[in-house]
Formats: sequence, C-alpha cells, structure tokens
Amino acid sequence: MSNNHVYKKVEVAGSSTKSIEDAIEGAIAECSKSMKHVEWFEVVETRGHVTDGKVAHYQVVLKVGFRIEGS
Repeated sequence: MSNNHVYKKVEVAGSSTKSIEDAIEGAIAECSKSMKHVEWFEVVETRGHVTDGKVAHYQVVLKVGFRIEGS
C-alpha cells in the first residue's frame, strides 16, 4: 500500500467445503469480478459448520481493500 492512494474496504464472507484457504480465494475471486483494483484483504472472522463430528464447511469473513480509481 502507498500513501499516495486512497482505499475503500468492504466486508464479505466466503465459504468452502474444502478449506479456509479455498474460502478466502473464492471470496477474493468473486470480489474481483465486480470491483476494480482489489489489492489486499484481512481475515476478521473464521468459523465453520460441524456435521456428525466433522467439519462440513468453512466460512471466513474478510475485509477486502481496493484502490479508488484515479487515486
């Protein structure tokens, strides 16, 4: 990140039956489809769902930062 740019943050949740990393990558991929200049993310929550004593899926809440165009 640079002091010469202006950024905005949005909060999104991604989920996956595979892994936390897959949930993060899926959320970033989807954000990148509708937002330009996605440059960073921060994981603010991690949770999951348990079925029959096993992890059924993972969910992560992310703050995704993108640069304001022209800044």
